[in-house]
Amino acid sequence: MSKVAQRRRPGEVRDAIVRALESRPQGASVAEIESSVQSLLGETSASSVRSYLRLNTPELFARMDRGQYVLQGLEEARPTVQGSVEVFRHQRSLLVNADCMAWLAQQPANSVHAVVTDPPYGLVEYSEPEQSKLRAGRGGVWRIPPSFDGAKRSPVPRFTVLKRTELDELERFFHGWARALFRVLVPGANVVVASNPLLSHRVSAALAGGGLERRGEIVRLVMTMRGGDRPKAAHVEFGDVSVMPRSMWEPWIVFRKPLEGRVQDNLRRWGTGGFRRISVDQPFGDVIPSAPTRPAERRLANHPSLKPQAFLRRLVRGVLPLGTGVVLDPFAGSGSTLAAAEAVGYASIGIERDAQYFSLARGAIPRLAAIESADPQAR
Repeated sequence: MSKVAQRRRPGEVRDAIVRALESRPQGASVAEIESSVQSLLGETSASSVRSYLRLNTPELFARMDRGQYVLQGLEEARPTVQGSVEVFRHQRSLLVNADCMAWLAQQPANSVHAVVTDPPYGLVEYSEPEQSKLRAGRGGVWRIPPSFDGAKRSPVPRFTVLKRTELDELERFFHGWARALFRVLVPGANVVVASNPLLSHRVSAALAGGGLERRGEIVRLVMTMRGGDRPKAAHVEFGDVSVMPRSMWEPWIVFRKPLEGRVQDNLRRWGTGGFRRISVDQPFGDVIPSAPTRPAERRLANHPSLKPQAFLRRLVRGVLPLGTGVVLDPFAGSGSTLAAAEAVGYASIGIERDAQYFSLARGAIPRLAAIESADPQAR
């Protein structure tokens, strides 16, 4: 074994194999994995790579047909997208019922100009078992809060109960997603991702590791019912204590694919590289006042993570600096991002793998897009 290999920390080859497979959600041959590990770590013996594959299968890696390997959990994301999925079109919007990793793998390079998405922060809450519990009103990882002042509040995912292994899986997923997305984005494309104060640091690290360039955060300034509760079953004894700060904002982390040349060069060639100004005199800002989603919108699209159109339209309008291009939402949910894009006159594509949410979005996109707003930034 070389001196380089002797100085490696335990598990470094295994972690390099994970990174190699995250960028190949459709699987990779042993030779391809060996080549990727070499590019990540430098000189690495083929026997070490094969040994780690054997030792970590099936716990971490799954062996597919023809000697290919894929990360456990991604082997179900291999269906052929073209010709085998349901699609819905509404004017400039296209909604696809598919897994976003499989869909991204089949798209041409440099074909998407911006991403605005509200992803499954913890992955677990949108798994089939947890969604079944939520739809049955049993909660599971979802906290189903009681009514407040006669208003029924939306379910809230319990991010504080995620295990370390689930948090690690979250990072692996978003790292692989960023790598898959990178090829499809044009240079300078904005990637704006809804997050949560408890998880945004992990999602940010994963996206940066996938090659995207961090550009800050957009603050959705909104009072929610999340956080700030008194100690459970001890609220009288500790009446002056909040367990955590009351949530008054929501972070939307901002990344972009690196530019080709200067900003002006990128704008001329790709139409991307910045944000669309509110007006000639007013720049696009990183704080957007908002409100909880209105009951009228929830009646049109009953999704647990539905964001208000007024906020989404401001955000979506800003991500295409010249007002042209395609906005992608890889986790489309109820289709609210596509509806916002439609309202401001942009072309959009949404990917949603859950059949029930896909069906919901088909009806919600035209109705949400038709909502009138007095805000010129939300039209």
